[in-house]
Amino acid sequence: MKSAMAYTDWQQLGYKALNGERLSMPEALAVLEADDDEVLSILHAAFKVRKHYYGKKVKLNMIINAKSGLCPEDCGYCSQSIVSTAPIKRYALLDKETLLAGAREAMARKAGTYCIVAAGKGPTNKELDQVIEAVKEIRESMPLKLCACLGILNESQAERLSAAGVHRYNHNLNTSKANYPSITTTHTYDQRIETVERAKRQNMSPCSGVIIGMGETNEEIVEMAYALRELDADSIPINFLNAIAGTPLEHAGRTPALKALKVLALFRFLCPAKEIRAAGGREVSLRSLQPLSLFAVNSLFVGDYLTTEGQDAAADHAIIEDLGFEIEECAL
Repeated sequence: MKSAMAYTDWQQLGYKALNGERLSMPEALAVLEADDDEVLSILHAAFKVRKHYYGKKVKLNMIINAKSGLCPEDCGYCSQSIVSTAPIKRYALLDKETLLAGAREAMARKAGTYCIVAAGKGPTNKELDQVIEAVKEIRESMPLKLCACLGILNESQAERLSAAGVHRYNHNLNTSKANYPSITTTHTYDQRIETVERAKRQNMSPCSGVIIGMGETNEEIVEMAYALRELDADSIPINFLNAIAGTPLEHAGRTPALKALKVLALFRFLCPAKEIRAAGGREVSLRSLQPLSLFAVNSLFVGDYLTTEGQDAAADHAIIEDLGFEIEECAL
């Protein structure tokens, strides 16, 4: 049933968020189940929260797919998994010079954060050494924040990355705990939580997000937001499933644009002070409504993703400029 919540009540949810109060399950569901005619009102309330914490600044992030395919995991959404037949490039971890070139490209795209992503359950010692060598040189030569996304870490690996100068570690929860076994069976939801906690203990900023559109219920979307609030993730990428041919979820379809905007607003209400990013699949789900996402989120990925193309960085720069927002400069 569609929500009949009045416009003034959307503003009330914004006030609750600003006061640090957690929305109840009925309040959170009201956002997701609201009539589509309410989307602009919901975004207006979310924007007040976003503006309070981030003004009109937009953080830009860029990913490099540092190791493609060759992954033993069975994640149903991923073209790089062992169960995928998608025709992607497969290669071992990129050399230092290629990773450095990626960092220079991130700066050219006005990104403040550069994320080195490697497919796999977790890094080998050799791979960790290679990443650390590149991280140290980037830190010495470029004013970028560095994020690593290398899979499940043990305590020693997390300690080494932190000591090398990695600012942030990404390990997404992806879906709800209840839905997790239907998406992945080669590792557990709890293992992901544990890796994020290890990153936090080693003083790396925790980055963890979700993928919307993998068969979860609206209640489970709320539970994901609750989980990330409890985990105290500093950065929350909200991905929308880009259903890739050759993956188990290839027929899952797309999240409609107005639903996607409600999801982004919900995460702003439930994690009000956090960096919330419109991430992978935004081009597919939001399509022509991408500019509206910035009224709820304060962060974007620019350029391509892991095995799928993103929007041209110049188009994102134009959206930010046309809305009267501004790109946030990197402050180390």
